Amino acid sequence: MTTVSNRQSTDVALMAHLLRRAGFGATRNEIDEYLKKGYEAVVEELLYPDHGEMEDQDLVDRYFIASVEARSAGHADPQWAWRLATSPKPLEEKISLFWHGLMAVGGVKLDHGLEMLTEIELFRQFGLGRFEDLLLEISRNPGMMYWLDNQNSHKGAPNENYGRELLELFAMGIDESGEGAYTEDDVKAAARAFTGWASKVTPPPFFLGPFPMEFQFDPEDHDDSEKTFLGQTGNWNGDDIVRMICGHRAAAHFVALRLYDYFVSDTPNEAEIERLTDVFQANDGEIRSVLREIFNSDHFKSEEVRFKKMKSPSDLVFGTTRLVDRFEIPESDSGNLANNTMFMGQHLMNPPSVEGWHEGEEWVDSGALIERINFASTEVSRLDARGVQEMLERVQSAGDELNSEAFVDACLDGLGAIDASARTKSILIDHADRYGTPWEREAPDAIERTIEMFQLIVSTPDYQYC
Repeated sequence: MTTVSNRQSTDVALMAHLLRRAGFGATRNEIDEYLKKGYEAVVEELLYPDHGEMEDQDLVDRYFIASVEARSAGHADPQWAWRLATSPKPLEEKISLFWHGLMAVGGVKLDHGLEMLTEIELFRQFGLGRFEDLLLEISRNPGMMYWLDNQNSHKGAPNENYGRELLELFAMGIDESGEGAYTEDDVKAAARAFTGWASKVTPPPFFLGPFPMEFQFDPEDHDDSEKTFLGQTGNWNGDDIVRMICGHRAAAHFVALRLYDYFVSDTPNEAEIERLTDVFQANDGEIRSVLREIFNSDHFKSEEVRFKKMKSPSDLVFGTTRLVDRFEIPESDSGNLANNTMFMGQHLMNPPSVEGWHEGEEWVDSGALIERINFASTEVSRLDARGVQEMLERVQSAGDELNSEAFVDACLDGLGAIDASARTKSILIDHADRYGTPWEREAPDAIERTIEMFQLIVSTPDYQYC
């Protein structure tokens, strides 16, 4: 029979798992608060964020003055980094990061920070809704049209960039052999349907910043002749192309696969992905419905997928930042958080190509690993941070004297109920044993020993996974 303490431990581990995947993790105290609501209620709360401007936006604008009329992605990213680090709507930011990597627009070519922030807001607003609505919005987004050269796509001389990437990278995908559910003729038809969709010519930036970008449809430059797309013939425009794509099972499977890869596991489970594909189609392509099915499934809740996904630089930086909870105001140090993800290989608002970032273990090489360890170990040693004080209190409340194994367990729990492999835990216990005595709450070196253990834990290979 399962004891109450065992059930509580299981509930804590499951809630921590949900909050790591549907957001960027949580402090141990926050996990306890979420537990009072119940798992399924928390899922619904995450899925239905109250979209709108944050209460502290005026304060953020005051501290990040250059981002108010951001010229470049570098001027814009402190705004988003602050939201990633502090927003009480973690799934809204997580899904925005997901779409930013899937429907990638790079700030170096676009070179318009204000528009980059507009795109992130678009992902916040539409990212949990119907895929068709999101796809229509991104197809009318002036930054995307500029990024994929659709302003150079004209009646009689279509540019295939957007039509091709829409099918291959944004909505339907290709298999390992390079084949998809569409043909080259479909690409050409899509390109013709999107002629006349462009970014309006924008005046050069003035001394206060850039002018907002605007979408423009020019009916005189649109190819309104008959087209055959995915086996259907008609006088199709871009709206029709998006509608036909979203009605195809290949699009449902593509989105289900990408959501599974991002929120569940780097290793595809075809049975689960097919089930999620059915959910997508049964719910008119609503992303929220697919995520609800993911988070409430026995598969997601199983230990089989916990701590198996490599943390992206954003997961590591903003997860650790939320854990230590040291920012009360958007001070200059918080504006550098995006630089930390860049040093680890993820330059926010500037994906390396239209393919976005490659997820999984490709995130970590020797250089990136050093950056990850240095960042995390520095953060958990900040005694002035609220989260670090909470972590210390958690360990202290575990008992006046703790043997080495109990001490390590208390530190793992204090770091947000994280887990460690048997090998890693054995190494941590051996290190604790070197002091020769149990950890004592009143010992002069108790805090020093605890902080050192926190640093060792976040330096382990285990901490690189979520």
